[in-house]
Amino acid sequence: MGPGSGVTRAVILSEPGGVGAAGRRRRISGSANQHHAAPPRKRVAQAPRVPDNKGVSEASRPSYAAAGVDIDAAEALIARFAEAAKIARRPEVLADIGPFAGLFELGRKYSDPVLVASTDSVGTKVKLAALLGRYDTVGHDLVNHCVNDILTGGAEPLFFLDYIGNCGLNDDAKVALVRGVAEACRDAGCALLGGETADMPGTYAEGDFDLVGAIVGIVERDAVIDGSRIEEGDILIGLPSNGLHTNGYSLVRKILNVGGGGDRDEERSALESNYPGLETTLADALLKPHHSYLNDVRRLLHPAPSTQYAALKGIAHITGGGIPGNVPRILPVGFGARIDRASWRVPAIFRLIQERGGIDEDEMYRAFNMGLGLVLMVAPQDAEAVLGQLLNAWICGEVTAGEGVEWAT
Repeated sequence: MGPGSGVTRAVILSEPGGVGAAGRRRRISGSANQHHAAPPRKRVAQAPRVPDNKGVSEASRPSYAAAGVDIDAAEALIARFAEAAKIARRPEVLADIGPFAGLFELGRKYSDPVLVASTDSVGTKVKLAALLGRYDTVGHDLVNHCVNDILTGGAEPLFFLDYIGNCGLNDDAKVALVRGVAEACRDAGCALLGGETADMPGTYAEGDFDLVGAIVGIVERDAVIDGSRIEEGDILIGLPSNGLHTNGYSLVRKILNVGGGGDRDEERSALESNYPGLETTLADALLKPHHSYLNDVRRLLHPAPSTQYAALKGIAHITGGGIPGNVPRILPVGFGARIDRASWRVPAIFRLIQERGGIDEDEMYRAFNMGLGLVLMVAPQDAEAVLGQLLNAWICGEVTAGEGVEWAT
């Protein structure tokens, strides 16, 4: 990625309709029954001759840049990427600028380490960022989502890699995306080990982009959180989301009729407006970055000196599929959850979406987090102590016999 992470950012240059290894023509071998008489050959029309551009002036000859991929401009960006990324630095990064892969040293401070990995994207939230020309927050969305995913296993992040696919983003927008990723990595204590930027005209529409990342974290084997110790009667503790995080945006865009290729000025005007119940503009509410829960629960990840296990038996990150789609993912077979929806106040942004779209209540809870971003599972006798170590949390339910999620209210 750069001096900060130890790896030069690779810039992938893909031509429109480019053919990679999977797109090459397959060579056809001869018949296995070669002793059979060959059938009469059909007359094949001769393919038209491919122009060789002889006699064409230098100025009018095709070039990579004219096809939409400017190699010189891409190479010039690397220094800016490196400068943006250097804030996400860790001493374990071994490689310097230039190698094809990042190198990260685990060292000897771990006794029985387990690596924990995850990958994700920002999803169609990027359509709103592109429409509004606001590229500085979605990098935080990407990293924080991935940090939360490995946190459910009890892991703390080691390093991160990102990928930007786009068509026609200007240099400042690309740098803003990388800077956002680097800032979030710094905040999580995570090295930005490398990344790739792909200019892909013909694959993405002009001005569109995708932002994808992968994270690797680490946890000692005796501190792994996998839900295996969860029992009936265990307490569910909720931590709030700060908005939609990174899920439900395809539905939001459809309901609000934004980011779908309509009149861009009208869509921007709708997003930059204030709506009853919201403390910010609609744009600010929708682009608020996904919250990272690492610092909220870090102190709860490790076993107390007096016990073999940490208090946390399970962690569920409420992402796509909402509460009923994610809480059961951490529960052992034969267990479900009863959750009290009256135990927290649903943020106004969700009610605005529901009213505008006429969406059923159960569908809202399947599509969105509805204000509940993370759920912790603890034994009843540990609940009070765990709540005492969290700044903003509440009891939202309990583990039951059965399966799935049932609503107490």
